[in-house]
Amino acid sequence: MTSGGRHWDFRPGTGHGHVPTALVTGATSGIGLAFARRLAAEGYGVVAVARDRERLSRVARELAALHHVPAETLPADLATGEGIAAVAARLEDPRRPVDVLVNNAGAGLRTTFLDSRPEEAADLDTLLYRSVSELSWRAAHAMRGRGRGGIVNVTSLAALFTSGPYSASKAAATVITEALAAELRGTRVTVTAVMAGFVTTEFHARAGMSLAGVPGFLRLDADAVARQALRDARAGRALSVPGAFYRALAPVLRAAPRGFVREISRNFQSAR
Repeated sequence: MTSGGRHWDFRPGTGHGHVPTALVTGATSGIGLAFARRLAAEGYGVVAVARDRERLSRVARELAALHHVPAETLPADLATGEGIAAVAARLEDPRRPVDVLVNNAGAGLRTTFLDSRPEEAADLDTLLYRSVSELSWRAAHAMRGRGRGGIVNVTSLAALFTSGPYSASKAAATVITEALAAELRGTRVTVTAVMAGFVTTEFHARAGMSLAGVPGFLRLDADAVARQALRDARAGRALSVPGAFYRALAPVLRAAPRGFVREISRNFQSAR
């Protein structure tokens, strides 16, 4: 599925007269760090967003030293309204335009819906859906006004399962990304949802989960995910599913009876 049918490429030497800028949330580890490194290597200045100031500083120093690009830090907790507002203000600053937004910040819950506290699910939804929705909206308005831009939202293949609050928030983020892509069709602003499967990062350890039982062929490399996502975004695709196995699995899950999806989701969650 494509959005607009026009690819974007703001790298130096592609006909654009300024140093392009990418804002990446969750930029200190995993997929977010892979995006930041890949974009910096292409000549993008990077605005790195995360909660940990010390890790942000290390990432910024690394990007600036290795790739000789501007590297800016923006500490923000996107599970809070204040954090979302801080990033939104940066996206809307007309003096420092952001050419590419990567919404990647995320977290998970180890427990089921009933075993989680309502406030935990609400905070997770703020991080995984509300921040993605609002920051995409802010960036889309600014980019449409400038006549170009790219928005990449890292959602999850979990959006196709029924694994409690995480699946619900990722499903909402995927739907709103597709809706925005459709609204911007015919413009030079593309919007892409990256439906990643299991990726070898700190994510699962932080959520108290283990990938010990996940076969190697199901585990994706973060850099490979970022590379495929950028390729699909530049091609104007509204959906990107990295990994051959997951690309084959996604349409099966969409077509499968919901009772079957609920059962495999339940079995997977009880096995974690």
